[in-house]
Amino acid sequence: MYHFSPSILSADFMELGDAIEATTKGGSDYLHFDVMDGIFVPSISFGMPVLKCVRAKTNLFLDVHLMITKPERYIKEFAESGADLITFHVEATDDIAGTIDLIRKFDCKVGLAINPETDAKAIKPYLKDIDMALVMTVHPGFGGQSYIEECTAKIKQVSDWIKEENLDCDLEVDGGVKLDNLDKVLSNGANVIVAGSAVFKGDIEGNTSEFVKKML
Repeated sequence: MYHFSPSILSADFMELGDAIEATTKGGSDYLHFDVMDGIFVPSISFGMPVLKCVRAKTNLFLDVHLMITKPERYIKEFAESGADLITFHVEATDDIAGTIDLIRKFDCKVGLAINPETDAKAIKPYLKDIDMALVMTVHPGFGGQSYIEECTAKIKQVSDWIKEENLDCDLEVDGGVKLDNLDKVLSNGANVIVAGSAVFKGDIEGNTSEFVKKML
């Protein structure tokens, strides 16, 4: 099953409620929530207070992506603020298994992400324990970057492992995905697509609808 997860990092925060309503009308079923700490990545974005506000106003599946160092410190707070799925990075913690277990403890789905420079093998041992693998196709921390072509092979590799082991694990791709490269990402095995600037610049409802139609 395919899911479209617009990243609110690219939205106008003065108009965030209207932007979320527009992408919902366009057919999105997920909402991607990028949390940055200024340490794991250079940028700082937003955290629990914004998530609580969004949760109170939407029934969309909240796909929370923690780009933070030692994410285990904040799992409880993000779960209690309304996350449906919490994704953290293999590069961000020394206790991947423990963080997976902690997210489960708070009744959230678990995602595990790898950066463009990280070998796909880093995520392979955990695929059976998570609900979603996230392959980053830009360097995390900034919106509006171009898709890194070399990551396409990594998408296919992770997809092949999921199929070989017949796992119930989604495969999300985040970074530089636009209408003109969406088919390539989908054909290599991704079923959850994140897009930011391609959605929230211009006609939000129309942009969302175009992505959703191509994913059907």
